Amino acid sequence: MSTHSSYPTRVSLAIALGGFLMGFDSAVISGVVDPVRSVFALSADEVGWAVACLTLGATLAMAVAGPLADKFGRRPILALTAALFTVSAIGSALAPSYHFLVIARIIGGFGVGGALLIAPIYIAEIAPPERRGQLVSFNQLNIVLGFSAAFFSNYFLDMAGMSWRWMLGVEAIPAGVYLLLLLVVPPSPRWLASRGRDTEAREVLARINGPDAADQALRTVKMGIAADAARTKARISEIFSRRMRYVMAIGLGLGFFQQITGINAIFYYSTTIFGMTGVTRDVALGHAILVGVVNVVFTLVALRMIDRVGRKPLLMIGTAAMAIALLANGVAFSNATYTLNQDTSQVLSGALKPETVAGLQGLADQTFDDQLQFTDAVRAEVSTFGEAELAAFTASADEVAKSALEINGHLVLIAIMAYIAAFAISLGPVMWAMFSEIFPQRMRGLAISVAGFFNSAVSFGVQQLFPRGLETLGPAMVFFFFAGMAALAFLFSVFVVPETKGRSLEELEQALLRP
Repeated sequence: MSTHSSYPTRVSLAIALGGFLMGFDSAVISGVVDPVRSVFALSADEVGWAVACLTLGATLAMAVAGPLADKFGRRPILALTAALFTVSAIGSALAPSYHFLVIARIIGGFGVGGALLIAPIYIAEIAPPERRGQLVSFNQLNIVLGFSAAFFSNYFLDMAGMSWRWMLGVEAIPAGVYLLLLLVVPPSPRWLASRGRDTEAREVLARINGPDAADQALRTVKMGIAADAARTKARISEIFSRRMRYVMAIGLGLGFFQQITGINAIFYYSTTIFGMTGVTRDVALGHAILVGVVNVVFTLVALRMIDRVGRKPLLMIGTAAMAIALLANGVAFSNATYTLNQDTSQVLSGALKPETVAGLQGLADQTFDDQLQFTDAVRAEVSTFGEAELAAFTASADEVAKSALEINGHLVLIAIMAYIAAFAISLGPVMWAMFSEIFPQRMRGLAISVAGFFNSAVSFGVQQLFPRGLETLGPAMVFFFFAGMAALAFLFSVFVVPETKGRSLEELEQALLRP
């Protein structure tokens, strides 16, 4: 491989580290939910905010990252995201209070939103046309690698006896590396040309395409810029016009079902979910590693299959498998039983007075089929011993319920891994692929922004409400809800989503837009 042909690969790999940081920052919270809840004595709603605030920051950042990148350039904005990741990691690790932690994670969310939007744009502009799809895919692959790396990091830091603060703070190392790499990668040649800096743009293009092809590449870039300038700017009212109704229904539907089926709840609360099966914290963190590995493997499978099998078949197969896996999880938790046993008494002894624990032994002969029934029964008995004892029990209710649980934990692990595999070959990659295909050229950027914002808003809602759902509905009903949404996603894939494989963007525009 010649120097100029390997150059865009090296640059794309450096830029794609932003995707790695995004995945790491998103998933690392899974290992710290339980200790953070304990340290700051958080309610279910506060736990939801501690997790979901990252997505809130990302959603806000996506609204401004594009215009800022157009004004100041792709590289400076990516450098800003690297700085935000670094500040967030250090601030989260040193957080003296819950509110400080939330603010630090919102700052990280700004980095996530910027990296998610700008990194693939930069790579697309630096890549030769014949390799653009491959190089842009580096960013998506790095996102799932970041997820997996966070699970590995959490596990090994926990095994080493390091606190949750180290889990959050270790991200500052790759963030610092990313910032240094951004000092040596070139500005986007398309951005340089759009600012009339043609000489600099040609120098970059010469390193990408070779000196002989640089002039032609620059002319092509300038023609594209002129064509963009000649187009009438898309308006938000056009996005929801009758002509766009079908493609927006597809886009918003995919954005909705990708998140309402629970992917980020399961990713971000994976350690908590596995802990609810009664396993120890180190085992729960080990299970999370398996989830990350499955995600990486099946994302690679999807990258190979998406252009061979097609988008629609992958969606149908994946959403059907997701529904079955989520249903199996719901069944596992619905068949669980809760009994006041010796382990439960030991947990209660750490929170309550001996006389209170002794007064609960009347419940030892009862078996409860639901976590809420069990905790409500214990709570009712504890309340007779005073408000202080009731408050102490409420703070430890999750640990008490975990110790009382009898469940098929192997079924939960297998079902969650099957769910992740099914998502990784369907709604995960297919949604973003179809976003780049179904919208017409003139309105593609605005339409993707609207659909992406909606997708992030649904994600925020799911992450925020998941702990409350576990507390008020119980895990079985939450998983049954997700399974129902996956079943609807399957029907949506069958009856609404078109196949786009092998069709040009011009063909799709003519076929999907209404007259």
